Amino acid sequence: MTLFLRRVLLLIGLPVILLVTWWFASAGSTSFYQPPLETIVKVFPGTWNAARFKSDVLPSLIRLFIGYGLALVIGIGLGVLIGANRRLRALVEPILEFLRAIPPPVLVPILILIAGIGNPTKVLVIVVGGVWPVLLNTVEGVRGVDEVLSDTCRSYGIGGWLRMRTFILRGASPQIVVGARQALSISIIMMVIGELLGATDGLGYTVVEFQRGFQIPEMWSGVFVLGLLGVLLSLAFSLVERRVLNWYHGARAAERSGR
Repeated sequence: MTLFLRRVLLLIGLPVILLVTWWFASAGSTSFYQPPLETIVKVFPGTWNAARFKSDVLPSLIRLFIGYGLALVIGIGLGVLIGANRRLRALVEPILEFLRAIPPPVLVPILILIAGIGNPTKVLVIVVGGVWPVLLNTVEGVRGVDEVLSDTCRSYGIGGWLRMRTFILRGASPQIVVGARQALSISIIMMVIGELLGATDGLGYTVVEFQRGFQIPEMWSGVFVLGLLGVLLSLAFSLVERRVLNWYHGARAAERSGR
């Protein structure tokens, strides 16, 4: 219980300190653009009610999950293919490095010109932003698998899907999870960017509409919603990561205790 409480305090301690500091520092603010935190908190329940959750938050979450899921599937699939084939890796590596150097937000206007304005384009924006961390980390993870274990699998005739599932994907999973975590953060950013252009719903669209309507406390409350969404998704990802990499963390702990 002590360890659990320590983790909880470490997780929420700094945010609570920052919020308390902001509360008292902004208490006497008369700025239209920087309202007191108390005002933002007061408008929060009325602004983000069940109706708005259904009309704006839910569409954003659906796009995010679809785009992020596609980024994982494409990134892991291509990453395993490229990482396991030296000739293919040598062929496409310069292209991957070139494309990786292009900031994903720059591609948004191009995607809109090609695919138009609509939900498929907003999902595509998320995919384009999130696929690269997964792809590149998967390639590195597959490249870094133990050569001795690879030879052992070959000697025992372990091949096909069994080798892929029990050796390659398992050995590369720590790197894949690192890429998936990075992709989650980028996907949230790309979700908001996609909703800034030609959207009629979503969190990004709503925050901009509040700003254009000079509803500044409501705008700040939308920023809070995005922050809370990021925190909740990060916590959910940590739970999945702990389950997927339980064997890896156990092996690392045993290695440290044996030293």
